[in-house]
Amino acid sequence: MIANIRLFFQGAVLSYIALFSWFRPSQYIATKVVGPLAQILFFTLMGKFGTSGESADFYIIGNAIQITALSGIFGVTFSIAGDRWNGTLPYLFGTPANRMTMFLGRAVIHVIDGIFGVLIGFAWGVTLLGLDLSNTDPWALLLVIAVTTFSTSGLGLLLGSLSLITRNVMFINNTAYFLLLVLSGSNIAIDRLPPALQAVSNVLPLTRGIASARAIIDGATFREVRPAMLEEIGIGIIYIMCGYVLFRWIEVLAKRRGTLEAM
Repeated sequence: MIANIRLFFQGAVLSYIALFSWFRPSQYIATKVVGPLAQILFFTLMGKFGTSGESADFYIIGNAIQITALSGIFGVTFSIAGDRWNGTLPYLFGTPANRMTMFLGRAVIHVIDGIFGVLIGFAWGVTLLGLDLSNTDPWALLLVIAVTTFSTSGLGLLLGSLSLITRNVMFINNTAYFLLLVLSGSNIAIDRLPPALQAVSNVLPLTRGIASARAIIDGATFREVRPAMLEEIGIGIIYIMCGYVLFRWIEVLAKRRGTLEAM
């Protein structure tokens, strides 16, 4: 038990640090500070123009929460894909360590990082665009952000497993990111989408998190959004389990075919 706990946290920290073998601090700052500002400004100004000056809060909140996908999708995926790119995948599959512990550890730091990114997005919204948080329960909002980041990281774990059997992981990541940008309700109200796309939106992470964050900022209590948050946790767990099953299947297949170094 103690060994698994140590493996979990050590693996989480080391997999996050390993990103900086190619990801420089200057790039991190640009991604976590400048990137959120650019996204929020772009969609907020475009949304206000397209709706003849409608309240900017809809776009500020939606895009601030959606920023968690940077860590949940790209960060988590690269933490898993990095084992393949750096040639450490045979060691990962060869170790007798608990697979679930290693798998989940790839996401934990990115969950924290994702929460931090969302808070930066809200800071930009408050300081530059006048987002009013006076009616907001800060702890309820923080809990909504944490749950949403968790569920998005679950999708990242699934995509990370897919990255072990595809050459173009960036295509998968970008497709997932922009699907969330369009279908999560961050910039287009869910009820304005065609019924088929609404059905897709309902099984994606972020959708309930964004709606709950808007409700909390409008003065709702956490009890009012708790059912949506429980569903969001469930969605995250489903993505995690699908990703883990795929991860184990890839391991068995790679060992059977002797293709540990070239999936």
